[in-house]
Amino acid sequence: MNILSVNDPAFAKYGQIVKNVDFTGLVEAMKETTVTEGVVYEPSVKELEALPVMQVLTDVFYGEIPIQIGYCNGHNSRLNALEYHRSSEINVMATDAILMLGLRQDVEADYTYDTSKVEAFLVPAGTAVEIYATTLHYAPCGVDGKGFQVTIVLPKGTNYPLSTPHVRAEGTATDREDCLITATNKWLIGHAGGGLDAGSFLGLKGKNLDLEQD
Repeated sequence: MNILSVNDPAFAKYGQIVKNVDFTGLVEAMKETTVTEGVVYEPSVKELEALPVMQVLTDVFYGEIPIQIGYCNGHNSRLNALEYHRSSEINVMATDAILMLGLRQDVEADYTYDTSKVEAFLVPAGTAVEIYATTLHYAPCGVDGKGFQVTIVLPKGTNYPLSTPHVRAEGTATDREDCLITATNKWLIGHAGGGLDAGSFLGLKGKNLDLEQD
């Protein structure tokens, strides 16, 4: 699979590099977090939220709405799924990492998506990127089999258990976006080979992309 630099013009439709915030302290704190064999996501980590960058991001980037700072760490090389939120997400790399991205505009009327449209971008350690609300994304991937440490910043309350019933997926055919919601502010389209929870909407068509094989 062709891996582009985050500085490539092709990245502009998915997001932008964040240059007006100093993430040095956050990156250093992230280096102390655990890198697991699998993928671990923590939506809110009090030690990270106690850093001065929390208030800076709240005021400067998110327009004074409450936010949360967590992380996604581990080892991964596969796509497995794609998700989107109703808001931008900031990723801050403590290690080099690869993001596999798509456009929500390319999701078809039945909420399926062809994985051949996915593009991959290498984001160097120390770099922060805004991932637009219209961008499909999922867990980062490591470089050359190495682990990754990526800070995840989102509006407060994102990616938590749902409190009300939603339509559950049955196979792949649907005309209701509600089938995609798997957590608060999280709509997910999974791949049949992605090892997702029962009831996940499996609308990714084509290969379950693997950076170690494709």
